[in-house]
Amino acid sequence: MAGRKGRARVELPARLVHGVNDRLGTTRFLHQNLRKAFPAHWSFLLGEIALYSFIILVITGIFLTMFFKPSGMPVVYEGSYASLRGLSMSEAYASTLHISFDVRGGLLMRQIHHWGAIVFLAAITIHLLRIFFTGAFRKPREINWLIGVTLFVLALAEGFAGYSLPDDLLSGTGLRIMEGVVLSIPVAGTYLAMWVFGGQFPASEDFLPRLFTVHILLVPGLLIALITAHLMILWHQTHTIWPGKGRRERTVSGEPTFPHFAAQSTAYFLFTFGVLAGLGAFAQVNPVWLYGPYEPDQISTGSQPDWYVGFLEGSLRTMPPLETNLFGHTIPWNVLVPAVVLPGVFFTLIAMYPFAERWATGDERLHHLLDRPRNAATRTAIGAAAVAWYGNLWAAGGNDVIAYIFGIPLFWTTWFFRAGFVAAPVLAFVVTRRICLSLQRRDLRDRREGVESGLISLTPEGGFRERHEQPSDEEAALLRTRRPAELVAPYPNHLVPLPTPDRARTQVRTRANRFYMNYQAESYGGGQGDLSRDPRDGAPRQEDDGR
Repeated sequence: MAGRKGRARVELPARLVHGVNDRLGTTRFLHQNLRKAFPAHWSFLLGEIALYSFIILVITGIFLTMFFKPSGMPVVYEGSYASLRGLSMSEAYASTLHISFDVRGGLLMRQIHHWGAIVFLAAITIHLLRIFFTGAFRKPREINWLIGVTLFVLALAEGFAGYSLPDDLLSGTGLRIMEGVVLSIPVAGTYLAMWVFGGQFPASEDFLPRLFTVHILLVPGLLIALITAHLMILWHQTHTIWPGKGRRERTVSGEPTFPHFAAQSTAYFLFTFGVLAGLGAFAQVNPVWLYGPYEPDQISTGSQPDWYVGFLEGSLRTMPPLETNLFGHTIPWNVLVPAVVLPGVFFTLIAMYPFAERWATGDERLHHLLDRPRNAATRTAIGAAAVAWYGNLWAAGGNDVIAYIFGIPLFWTTWFFRAGFVAAPVLAFVVTRRICLSLQRRDLRDRREGVESGLISLTPEGGFRERHEQPSDEEAALLRTRRPAELVAPYPNHLVPLPTPDRARTQVRTRANRFYMNYQAESYGGGQGDLSRDPRDGAPRQEDDGR
């Protein structure tokens, strides 16, 4: 009797699984997807840091939501922090102090949450850079690139909203700057500011509840939806892979999802959580009790926002004081251009870059094989220029701190960063492209002459010569990675060069193509195709390009 009951207990789950599989076909689905290949290279884990940081943000955010009061109603603080006891402040700031000093584990959760936001933005940024420099945005992954850029913009907004909720002096100063940015929009600025803040700034009694709703519901909902879409598209299209021996554009190799990738991801999540917990425990961030409650007539020296909005602060500080009075309306160019126009253009160019490169190169092929950055020197130089431009603005956001620490006039730092706004990206572009070309020449030399072995041999003539060895098959596969020459567009050769729209468009596209493809002069191939060198011996090939 006992044996029958035991067998029944064992058979029940098996029958349940069989019944579900008979109706939904889950076994076939799981078998097909659990064997899906994922690359093992460490660079593919950068996106996972962002995903795991977001999960930790959601978990810690739920905890903080239970104690935070998003209200601008004035109260008198009577909590544990003696330095602010008896001071009038908003209920939001008082609840933040309560979480920090009176809730068990509250300060740790606050700091993990804040560090999680910082790491989340940093991981997205580095992940986007990895995708850009390796060409992982190319067909068929343009949609995922657009989703990634949108996620980055939403994460910026989410971070700024969470940073502003405590209603301390530092976050209130950031909101006051945001109000000035909204007011700078011609004609509609005043109405937009009244709509956003629910009245005259600071209007915290109406503004903080709606900001809280945006922070915990609207933006997180969009982030979850876009992350889900991003992962679904990634799962359908598969990962990209680094070039190597036996790897082709239309095949993907790697480790299976289960058990290798699943175990690796679980350990990586625990590692990410441990790092954020360590930062929250031992590295102080955003000590709001030192700033005090927000007062419109007060501001502290050396106040800096979190790093991800530092470039907006820098653009505002470096812009000259320009404004125009037109038809009774004042257009403050010194706020409108650096805080509205410039970031709008910047993020639009980032989002549209894959389509611009595809239009210029004419590359309509599917790509699963990544580029080595040196083999796409123009793209790599463009990315370096963007990083230098962004870094210059980011550093300009602390020009007052730099001037104070180094004992130099503030206007010197301002003019230095104004010059760097133009000079830094140009210099970065030129230097980066020359470095890429130099690395290409080294690859070519290693391919033709072999790599240094460190072994010295005596020649019959009595001299000494270092022995060179042929690169390994894996290294040789990297050195042979090239783009095809058919992507190079010929210059139009019209019999009668009439200034027709089609001719002008063709000329522009051809010159954009040559900007990407026909720049190398030192090495055959150059990482972009066989353009100006003979493939047999590297001798210059005589070509008539119509110029």
